[in-house]
Amino acid sequence: MTNQDIQFTPDADPESISSDVAAFGGVLMSTQVPVRADGSLELGDIEAQSTCTLQALKNALEGAGSSMDRVLHLTIYLTDMADRAAFNEVYKRFFKKPWPVRAAVGVAALAVEGMRVEVTAMAAGPSKD
Repeated sequence: MTNQDIQFTPDADPESISSDVAAFGGVLMSTQVPVRADGSLELGDIEAQSTCTLQALKNALEGAGSSMDRVLHLTIYLTDMADRAAFNEVYKRFFKKPWPVRAAVGVAALAVEGMRVEVTAMAAGPSKD
């Protein structure tokens, strides 16, 4: 069975088992971790990791023809909920009012030791304007 109404944009990392963006019915889904432009992980403080994560999200959405101002929902996974305030400061540099619907979830661990943040976003696809 094929799903011709669903489109996946592969992650740039050939070893990845996840797509950067999945699109369906004009809605895009993307999950991002704190990865630098060169593909290496940022495992520094929460501000550095949050910046890399949201920049990776921005790059993935723009590559799919969307943008951060078209994000509808964001789920933020944090290994320490005390990092939420610092994440929010970075978040405000990437998003403006009206704010996307969002949820912050505390988790015991993420895929790589030292990774403190991961985000999953749902965004509207390219504008028809």
